[in-house]
Amino acid sequence: MANHKSALKRIRSNESKRLRNKYQHKTTRNAVRDLRAVEDKKEAEGKLGSVISMLDKLAKNNIIHKNKAANLKSKLTKHVAAL
Repeated sequence: MANHKSALKRIRSNESKRLRNKYQHKTTRNAVRDLRAVEDKKEAEGKLGSVISMLDKLAKNNIIHKNKAANLKSKLTKHVAAL
């Protein structure tokens, strides 16, 4: 158990950050999955911008690696262009 007040605070803040990161990551994964399932090009183009924005935010906050975000954005853009 932590012996210092700051260590107790760090435990609390780490837990809240972990839950927030988990929520944001799962939400983005669901958005990517939904985008891949879309068959209509207009609808896919509309969703692509928001999904790319979500991926950029995750990469900026080190929730996912920047190269993973770049790979996902590239593949999704190719997928939407091929529709």
